Amino acid sequence: MSAHDKFDFGEGHQENLQDHKTAEEMISDAVDTAILKASFPDAQELNRLIQKLGKKNILEFVNSKVPLEDIKSMVLDRDDHLEKRDLSIGFMPIACATPIVMAEPMGFYCRHGLTMSLKKASGWANVRDWTIKGKIDGAHMLCTMPLAITLGMEKSTKKFVMPAVEDNNGSALTMHIRYAHIRDPIYFKGMTFAVPYKYSMHNYLLRYYLAEHNLHPDRDVKIIEVSPTKMIQSLSDGKVDGIFAPEPFNQQAVYEKLGYIFLLSKDIWDGHPCCAFSVSSEFTQHYPNTFKALFKAIVDATLFCSSVNNRQHIARVIAPKKYLNQPVELLEQVLMGRFPDGRGCWRHDPNRIHFDPFPWHSMAVWILTQMKRWGQIKGDFNYRDIAEHIYLAEECDVEIKNLGYKKRGKTYRHHMIMNHSFDPFKAHQYESNFKIRST
Repeated sequence: MSAHDKFDFGEGHQENLQDHKTAEEMISDAVDTAILKASFPDAQELNRLIQKLGKKNILEFVNSKVPLEDIKSMVLDRDDHLEKRDLSIGFMPIACATPIVMAEPMGFYCRHGLTMSLKKASGWANVRDWTIKGKIDGAHMLCTMPLAITLGMEKSTKKFVMPAVEDNNGSALTMHIRYAHIRDPIYFKGMTFAVPYKYSMHNYLLRYYLAEHNLHPDRDVKIIEVSPTKMIQSLSDGKVDGIFAPEPFNQQAVYEKLGYIFLLSKDIWDGHPCCAFSVSSEFTQHYPNTFKALFKAIVDATLFCSSVNNRQHIARVIAPKKYLNQPVELLEQVLMGRFPDGRGCWRHDPNRIHFDPFPWHSMAVWILTQMKRWGQIKGDFNYRDIAEHIYLAEECDVEIKNLGYKKRGKTYRHHMIMNHSFDPFKAHQYESNFKIRST
C-alpha cells in the first residue's frame, strides 16, 4: 500500500471532524486505525469489510485478540520524561524476530510511548555492524552475539547488554530430500552443513549433537556460514547437504520439496534460547528512561506471543513483504506447531517455537562453555561474572512482574541437553570433560 492509499472508515467519517476532537479522542482513533491497518494490510479488503460489517463490529472482533483499551490507556499515561521517542531496531526476517516485529504494527511500542522504525537486515553481519557503529538504537540479535561482541570476538569490542530473549527453540536440522532414507547421524560423515553464524546457538547445538554421536565437527564434517535468507538456495544448489537454520526456512525447504526435517532444535535442548533483544551499554546510560520503556515494550510483546492462541493472528501480521515476506500458511505451521515434516507425516508440537523473554544467566554460562570448547575464547575467566553483566535476568524479572506475570525468582537453573544435566555452578568442570573439542 502506498502512502497515498486511503482507508474509508465509513459511518459518516469526515476528516474535518478531527478539528473538534479532544487529544484523547484523536489518540484513540489513531490506535484504532493503526491496529486495523496491521490486522488487514490490504486497504481494499479492509474497506469492503467496513462497508459490510461496520467499523465498530470489526474493532470489537480485533479487541478480542488485541488489548486495544490497554494500549490506549498506556499511550495516554505514557512517561513524558523519555529522552528519545523515535527509535530504530535492526532485525533479520526470521520467525525468531516475531515479538520485535509484531510489536510495531500491533501497537506495543506505541503503548509505551515510542515510535519505532524497523530496519531489515540481509545477514547477521549487517546487524552486527549497524549495532557497533550506532546506526540503530537496538537490535534483534542471536543470543550469543552480545557475549561475542562484548568479549571482543567480533571486529571491535563494544559493551552490550541483553535485556530479553526473543524466542526459545524455533530452529531445526533439515537435510536435503535425497537423504530422506537417513535416520542415523553416523551417515553425516563427509557432509557439509550450513549454520547462520559462527557465534550462534545453531552452530553450538549442531556441534554438540554431532559430538554426542562421535563425529568431530571440524574433522568429520564441514560447517560453513550461510545467511538464513540464502540457506534454501544453498540447499537447492547442492552446496550443502543440510542446514541448521532458524524458521521458517526449515519449513520452506519442506514446502518446496527440497528437504525434510531431521530433528527440531528442541530435540537437543528443549527451551534453549535462540534470538534476543540487545542494546549497547552506552544506549542504556544515555537514554535510561527510553531504555526502560523499550525494555518493557519488548517484554510485553514477547509475553503476548507466548500464548499459542495469539499466534494465528500474529502470523498474518508479520507475513507482509516489509516484515518476514513469507506465506501466512508457512508461518502458521511454524508458530502453531502443526506442520508436515517432509517425510509424509504431519506433526503437532506447540513448543516447536516458544516465546519466553527471561534471559537465564545459566543459559549464558552454557554458551560460554561452548565458545571455550571450540576455541573461540581462550584462557580462564569467570563464567558467572560475564553472564551477569550481559544478560539482564534480574531486571527482566522485574518487568515480567510489573506486567502481571509470575516472577522466576532466580536466575540460574539446571538445563537438560540431550539427556545430560548442565550445572551452571560447575561450568569449568563441565567444559573440561568434553573429549571432542577444538583442535
